[in-house]
Amino acid sequence: MYTDASESLMLRFRAGDVRAFEILLQRHRQSVYDFVLRSVGTYNSAQAEDLTQETFLRVVKQAATYEPRSKFTTWLFTLARNLCIDASRRRKHRKTQSLDAQDEEGHSLLDRTADKGLAVDREAVSRELRARLEHAIDELPEDQREVFLMRESADLSFKEIADVIGISENTVKSRMRYALEKLRASLDEYQDMARALP
Repeated sequence: MYTDASESLMLRFRAGDVRAFEILLQRHRQSVYDFVLRSVGTYNSAQAEDLTQETFLRVVKQAATYEPRSKFTTWLFTLARNLCIDASRRRKHRKTQSLDAQDEEGHSLLDRTADKGLAVDREAVSRELRARLEHAIDELPEDQREVFLMRESADLSFKEIADVIGISENTVKSRMRYALEKLRASLDEYQDMARALP
């Protein structure tokens, strides 16, 4: 059953095979969590965990009406995306988390992104670059950030993203291009810095 397509597993689950759902959960949980975490902000792991669980609860609740009209992942990420949009709407005033604010474990974003194996100067630039990249992704317009995260975090194809969002594939590619251009511009200053390091 591990080699079955996710669509086939979902149909088995719809017919009452609980083991099929367990396999789907194992297969897709991490990619959904990664997408949701980047969507709600990497500092908000508790909310990302809640939304990931809610996504799979929706899979269970909607199993009886599931029809394999498209790929299972397209349907799954549509559920996850809608939950992220709802969560975003509930946050009336979006608050930005400070890069040195501590999470539940007492670590800041800078602590969590540090690469312990680099020299001190490289480590400082790496830390700064990672923090800047996180900030640059957060600053993308919502439509571009959504496409970027589905492509990079969830590894969905442009066609799958188009199906999830309900827009044309060309519009998805256009949003991705604009997102990459903005990220490149935001990180441009680090090219010279990186070249200067030993």
